[in-house]
Amino acid sequence: MSSTPAFPATLTYDPATDRPQEECGVFAVYGTKDAGILTALGLHALQHRGQEACGIATHDGSRFHIERYLGLVGENFTSPDMPERLPGSVAIGHARYSTQGASVLRNVQPLYCDVRGGGIALAHNGNLTNARVLREELVNQGAIFQSTSDSEVVLHLAAQSKKTKLTNRVLQALKQVQGAFAFVALVNDRLIAARDPFGIRPLVMGKLGDAYIFASETCALDMVGATFEREIEPGEAVVVNEDGIRSERFAPEHKAKVCAFEYIYFARPDSVIGGRSVYEARKEMGRQLALETPAEVDVVIPVPDSGVPAAIGYSEAAGIPFELGIIRSHFVGRTFIQPTQDRRDLSVRRKHSANAAAVRGKRVLLIDDSIVRGTTSLKIVRMMREAGAKEVHFRSACPPIKFPDFYGIDMAGQKELIAACMDLTEMTDKLEADSLAFLTVDGLYKAVIGEARNDADPQLSDHYFTGEYPTRLVDHDRDLSAKEFQLSLLVDA
Repeated sequence: MSSTPAFPATLTYDPATDRPQEECGVFAVYGTKDAGILTALGLHALQHRGQEACGIATHDGSRFHIERYLGLVGENFTSPDMPERLPGSVAIGHARYSTQGASVLRNVQPLYCDVRGGGIALAHNGNLTNARVLREELVNQGAIFQSTSDSEVVLHLAAQSKKTKLTNRVLQALKQVQGAFAFVALVNDRLIAARDPFGIRPLVMGKLGDAYIFASETCALDMVGATFEREIEPGEAVVVNEDGIRSERFAPEHKAKVCAFEYIYFARPDSVIGGRSVYEARKEMGRQLALETPAEVDVVIPVPDSGVPAAIGYSEAAGIPFELGIIRSHFVGRTFIQPTQDRRDLSVRRKHSANAAAVRGKRVLLIDDSIVRGTTSLKIVRMMREAGAKEVHFRSACPPIKFPDFYGIDMAGQKELIAACMDLTEMTDKLEADSLAFLTVDGLYKAVIGEARNDADPQLSDHYFTGEYPTRLVDHDRDLSAKEFQLSLLVDA
């Protein structure tokens, strides 16, 4: 039996938020003075993708410099001595939300290792679906892991590669992993940026003078004043060194199937993914929702902040006034002391408060970006009624979430997903709403792609709604087979 520590059976979903949690953000710079400072600025723009930890690694031409911390970027990378602490013209950075491995310092990225030929520092957004299988094989071969992060298997695969050049060993490692990933890595003083074969996780390239910039989202390019060049292609690795830039393909070419939740919730509204403005896509989701699910109401009210663009789109398409009927506090972090159990329903009021003047005596339509378990949605419906709303209707700007994610999004398990367990009537009753409706899958595609879903070749990674996963789920399938085997033994007995 392998001594590999077990990964959590479910991800570290936070039920207090009733939201799919952010993934991670990566940022990298090659070819400019004080690359570490520029990386800190880029991570500020990506802070929405992960607030648990952050780290930066630089190379000054002769050695690595790495700092990793629990907490926010602004809490750790703002001191004036940063140029001395993190010198060099090449750097990578990471803003972390833990989806694999506990939120402890040893799991904070960039991860680093010394290997034959030098050192590798690595930062990763996404989740590897065959990490446990690879990890067990590596441990059985004598590998010693220092973290419980799935990203570490890439370092070990590179270390064991027989290739001569260290860069080629990293590229060979990428060929062996499956799942969703955007990697940035320092291989000595070279930079590698790579995207998974289906382009599930986003990764873009920009220029700042003669410097090359790589980031999870275009908003990070804007933060540092860089111009957008292009997206990294699915299955492509870009290698930058003193001789310039080159592209390497480590996987067969596929059309990008970007995670649908990048458009629905994760990406910052001012980012552009696949040539599509995230803000405009979210507004269009609201317009499509208005066409598909009209409602006789007096006001359209967003569940802030992520429901705002869709609510604007719904309001414009339906000709119904938009009102800020819910005010969100921006000063409540995830580490805030939770209420005692008998007062847990008050937790939603720390983030959301009713604007009674906008809802009293009115038929209100609440618009949220998504509904996961429905717990927060129920509390907000009750809040509207307590504020004097005559009727409360609810609309979700994404389709019903029926299937879990395995690509780096922290979401409730399938048994906790309200749409996986109830029909529409039951969900409406559960939320105590006068009506409830969801955007259709085709409506989502029309908003993002401009046309209905191509069932033969879906243009997005939409497994949350359809159950069609773009890659093999090696670890999950093995676990499922093991459970079925154990059940068969019980039946035979």
